[in-house]
Amino acid sequence: MIVCSCNVLSDGQVRACLNPGPGCPRTPAQVYACLGCSPKCGRCARTIRGILDRALADAHAACTTTCGAACTLKDLKEDVAA
Repeated sequence: MIVCSCNVLSDGQVRACLNPGPGCPRTPAQVYACLGCSPKCGRCARTIRGILDRALADAHAACTTTCGAACTLKDLKEDVAA
């Protein structure tokens, strides 16, 4: 599904740049940069944020309390909650 008409970005392209770790995009602007473009009208930012939130929730669901401080997804989850 196309989530950004201005840059013709699909939800699959957005999800493809979401790799857990310190380099993972945490904002829609970082997703645009990861995909080599920039926001135009900005109407897709909420949709991209939703994709980020769902991907984070899915990835972090596999973590347990034993992953502790070493878990990069924990840091990302805290950034999203803020």
